[in-house]
Amino acid sequence: MTERNPKALRAAIVQHAPQFLPDFDEHWKWAVADAYDISTVPAFMARWWGEYAVARDPELDAHMADLHHRATESTDIAEAKALLEEASHIRHEVQRLAPGQ
Repeated sequence: MTERNPKALRAAIVQHAPQFLPDFDEHWKWAVADAYDISTVPAFMARWWGEYAVARDPELDAHMADLHHRATESTDIAEAKALLEEASHIRHEVQRLAPGQ
């Protein structure tokens, strides 16, 4: 993972997950820049740190997409809940990744 700051994360997104760049920039604009509120940076970083951590690993990205797809298609509420809980667990785990991991 990259350094844990907005500038380094944006550079990593440009290089490894450019499909996220428009959403990243738009989110930064309304959540931080237009709000003139740096207190929102930790929440912003948490969201995009997780998005990038998943996207940079094609196998994990595909697994997450599969979990969400299967949950959407499931007619069994318990199964759908279990699939979404697995996806949530993965998102929480990638938040623990440190720079260099």
